Amino acid sequence: MPDAGPFMTAENFQAATNVSRETLVRLEAYAALLVKWQKAINLVGKSTLPDLWRRHMLDSYQLLDVTTKKSGLWLDLGSGAGFPALVLAIAGTYEVHAVESDQRKCLFMQNVSRETSAGLEIHRERIEEMPPLSADIISARALAPLDKLFELAAPFATEDTEFLFLKGQDVDEELTNSSKYWKMEAEKLPSVTRDDGCILRISRLRRKS
Repeated sequence: MPDAGPFMTAENFQAATNVSRETLVRLEAYAALLVKWQKAINLVGKSTLPDLWRRHMLDSYQLLDVTTKKSGLWLDLGSGAGFPALVLAIAGTYEVHAVESDQRKCLFMQNVSRETSAGLEIHRERIEEMPPLSADIISARALAPLDKLFELAAPFATEDTEFLFLKGQDVDEELTNSSKYWKMEAEKLPSVTRDDGCILRISRLRRKS
């Protein structure tokens, strides 16, 4: 990845990801709306705004590079301000669904989706209360420990579902704890945005009997 200096710009992001100019323009519109709405609603940590393109845009985009599935329904749990759901919907080729219970954050995502023609499907409800659907890919970012994530995701998973979870330095402990109750094939892939972070790519998840 090109050296982005202390903060990543939109141009650095494009160099790192090779997205089209059209996609970059749509992501820039997303970024501008985020900065505007952030003045009234706490959408992301204030300290992360100066490095928005690395901390949120690239952090989300990297999931597109590690998934083994090239199409299908992508379910993002606890999407917040749309990371990674909106980035995936703008830059990817998937049918992306976002689940978020906070009404104001859902209104923000709806606004961004409309302004960028992202086509994001937004479910304003608690994950535990959402009607079932079958997802090809399930993702989550900074939502819950792994064992809790599996409980939340299981109703939407099939035997072929791929899980992509952005995790931090406690990932090994979380894997150990969840392995008491779940069988899985798990890979730890390096994060391109955090030295202490990784992406967990999980398949063949099933509950232990």
